[in-house]
Amino acid sequence: MSRLANAWYQRAAWLYLLWPVAMLFRGLSFCRRKLQETDAAANKVPVVIVGNISVGGTGKTPIIMALSNHLKHHGIMPGVISRGYGGKSNSYPLAVTAQSDSDVVGDEPKLIATTCDIPVVVDPDRCRALNHLLTHHNVDVVLSDDGLQHYRLPRDYEIAVVDGKRLFGNAMTLPAGPLREPLSRLRTVNCVIVNGAQVDENAEAPIHPALAKAVHMGLSPSQLRNLDSCETRAFAGAPFQMGKRIQAVAAIGNPQRFFDLLEKLPYPIESFAFPDHQKISKDDLQKAGVDLSQPIVMTDKDAIKWPRGITGNCWALSVDVKLPKEFLQNFLEQVQSLIQQKKH
Repeated sequence: MSRLANAWYQRAAWLYLLWPVAMLFRGLSFCRRKLQETDAAANKVPVVIVGNISVGGTGKTPIIMALSNHLKHHGIMPGVISRGYGGKSNSYPLAVTAQSDSDVVGDEPKLIATTCDIPVVVDPDRCRALNHLLTHHNVDVVLSDDGLQHYRLPRDYEIAVVDGKRLFGNAMTLPAGPLREPLSRLRTVNCVIVNGAQVDENAEAPIHPALAKAVHMGLSPSQLRNLDSCETRAFAGAPFQMGKRIQAVAAIGNPQRFFDLLEKLPYPIESFAFPDHQKISKDDLQKAGVDLSQPIVMTDKDAIKWPRGITGNCWALSVDVKLPKEFLQNFLEQVQSLIQQKKH
C-alpha cells in the first residue's frame, strides 16, 4: 500500500489540508454524474453493475464469478464487460477467452472467462464493450466488473462492494481519502455487500446507515492447484511437507485478505505483496527474497498470468465465495423480473 493510502486508513491528521481539494473533487464528480447518466430502459437486456466507491480492491471479481455461476445454474446466460485493467491493446473492444493473453485483456477478465465459461468483453469504454457483447453474443443479462462511476453506462441494478476490514478509511473523497464518491452514494445502490470482517455493531463508531442492511460475504479456501502439473489437493490436505515454509505471493488490491486465508494452514507463512495487477517475473521474486526451493502459493488472479517453469512448487489457491442464500434468491428473482420487463 502506498504512503498516501496508508495515511487514508490511519486517518492521518495532515490529510485535512487536502479537504478543499476533496470538496472540489466531490463537486466535479456530482456534476459529471448528472451530465452522463443515461436511461437504462433503452437497453434490451438488464445491466448489473458490481463496483465500489473506494479505490483499491474490495473483492468485486469473485462476486462477479459467483453471481455468474448462480445465474447459469438457473438457466440465465450472463455476459461480462470490464475495463480490462492491467491489459494493453492497440484496438478495442476485445473478446476474452481462456486463450487470451492476460497482458492484453487483463488478468481479471481472463480469469472470469476461463473459470465461468461465459462471454467476456473488455474495453476502457464500457458502453462500447456493452454494445459489442450484445451484438456478438446471445446473453440474458450483463454484469459489469466495476463501472459504478462510469455513468454513461446504463444500469438496472447496482451492487456496491465494501472491504469489511478497511471500510472507508477517513471517509473523505479523493485525494484526502480513499472514496471515489461520498458515502451517501451507498444509499442509492440496490445492494451493499461487505466482503470479509463483519461490521461490529458494538463498535464505538456508529455504523454508517448504508451498512445496516448490508449483505455479508466470506471467502473460504477450497483447493490448491499446482501450476505446472495441474495436480489439485483439498486445502485441508495441503501437499507440503512439515517443516516447509509457505511463501504467499500476491499482486492484488488487498493482499492481506489472501494472506489471512493461508494462516489456517499448519505451516509458517512468509508474505510477499506486489502492486495490484503486476505480472510477477522470476527476477521480481528473487529481488523480493522469495526462495524458489520453498513452496509458493498465490491467488487464482495471479496464477492466470504466472510464467510457467519458474519452479515446480508453485500453487494457486482457489476460494469459494460464501453469500447468503436469501440474497442469492432475491438477486435471481430481481434479474428474472428485469428480463421480463425488457421483453415487454
